[in-house]
Amino acid sequence: MDSSTSESVSVADPDAQKKIANRLRRAQGQLGALIATVETGAGCRDVVHQLAAVSKALDRAGFLVISEAMKECLINPDAEGSPQSEEIEKLFLSLA
Repeated sequence: MDSSTSESVSVADPDAQKKIANRLRRAQGQLGALIATVETGAGCRDVVHQLAAVSKALDRAGFLVISEAMKECLINPDAEGSPQSEEIEKLFLSLA
């Protein structure tokens, strides 16, 4: 991700920030469980299930960030620092 994208797309809504942080904490917990699963020598099925859970949690957090950027773009399209549709599209595609 280039610096212009990371500087211009942010999450200003405190409720959205809280939701995103909660999703990331959930992913962090799932990642810890994944590491423990690998370290205990668990089978492939268990490892893959944990990987899928971590991946899904991170994707949900990412899509929530993009959703908030889209809302900002629609509400304040001409505001300084407001994300442009091209930026949002690039971010979305980076998660897809």
